[in-house]
Amino acid sequence: MLKIIVESHIPYIKGRLEPWAQVEYLDNAAITPQAVRTADALLVRTRTRCNAHLLDGSRVGFIGTATIGTDHIDLDYCASRGIAVANAPGCNAPAVAQWVLSAIGRWMDMRGVASAHSLTLGVVGVGHVGSIVARWARQLGLNVLLCDPPRAQREGSDGFCTLQQLVARSTIITFHTPLTSGGDYPTVHLCDEAMLAAAAKCRLLINAARGPIADNAALLRWPGDVAIDCWEHEPAISRGLLQKAFVATPHIAGYSSEGKQRGTAMVIEALNRHFGISAQPPHVAAPALGAAAVTFRGIMDSYDPLADTARLKASPQDFEQQRNHYPLRPEVR
Repeated sequence: MLKIIVESHIPYIKGRLEPWAQVEYLDNAAITPQAVRTADALLVRTRTRCNAHLLDGSRVGFIGTATIGTDHIDLDYCASRGIAVANAPGCNAPAVAQWVLSAIGRWMDMRGVASAHSLTLGVVGVGHVGSIVARWARQLGLNVLLCDPPRAQREGSDGFCTLQQLVARSTIITFHTPLTSGGDYPTVHLCDEAMLAAAAKCRLLINAARGPIADNAALLRWPGDVAIDCWEHEPAISRGLLQKAFVATPHIAGYSSEGKQRGTAMVIEALNRHFGISAQPPHVAAPALGAAAVTFRGIMDSYDPLADTARLKASPQDFEQQRNHYPLRPEVR
């Protein structure tokens, strides 16, 4: 029988694999080289670093991460060992868009911005999340600029601008790129001192993508407003930046019940294909592309990031506990 180790904070998964495998549910800290040595598969989240240190000497042949990103997995190592890797692209995209636009609505209230038509939103990274953010933002009346060099290279430049153009023209900038350190378009510290210095019109900067996309020390020195869900050095985040941020949450922007159901369903389906089993994934009723039409009131009524902000600012030492035990919210309908 297959042996599968499951990170214990993956929701909607308990009881779904047991007819097909021996399953061990472990906290991230307990997923050690010794624990995985006899496992055939790992199902994880972003906190589990899947690399040679963890996997050398094991029989692991499949890793599924119930998350959009894969930067916690050494893909080159896995390819060299014949370990299949599956993620869940787009699973929580509507939830992240909900977080971003609820933060923008509350920022407008805080700063007395009466009309969205006076704002230009620059979306950096127009994949699953960025596409929904851009579509909803246009419905809400914001002017939207799109920057996605890999897409522009593949599809042509129509509809896209350069990062320099976006930075110069945007009053709000939001990041939705993967975290990459190599290749033609590295994103580590994409938002740095130089970018912020060039952002003369920007009044609000948002990072709900990956923490190291933004240089947190540079953000702390920048005079504008910030809304942050993803931080450098989590869970040991900058206390100064935490206090500066008007929205500050513990990496939970994508934590909707529907998003977690999608993520779990996608890794179970990939596991089924890899091993030829028929474990039952959870059913998700909400559309993966999010609501067809939204209003600011509907988004802001569906989720209030200021409540999560107050909790994190009161107890920053509990970052990981707040993340792991977050009460999953419904997506905007």
